[in-house]
Amino acid sequence: MKIFTKRNALVGFVALKALKRRRKQRNHHAWKLAAFVALGLVSAGILAALVAVAVRRQRESHGEPQRLEGYAVAEDLGEEAESAEALELDSETSESERE
Repeated sequence: MKIFTKRNALVGFVALKALKRRRKQRNHHAWKLAAFVALGLVSAGILAALVAVAVRRQRESHGEPQRLEGYAVAEDLGEEAESAEALELDSETSESERE
């Protein structure tokens, strides 16, 4: 009885092709998963930006002043001026007491 027949060769060839196809699908599946994860992260970032813009607009519409770093808001200037004057008066009184 022969082991190497055309039928066995065909079965082996088909089995190898199926294994090769399965390996390619696994590799393709990994790329597909990575692409979907990246797409999800980008979508989450865009959603977070939209929520931040909506919250900022809502705060502005309720009359809260917009605060920019490094700049004073007109409402804050009055308070700062009063506190600066109070500090100057305190320092003048302490200097006059020392003399």
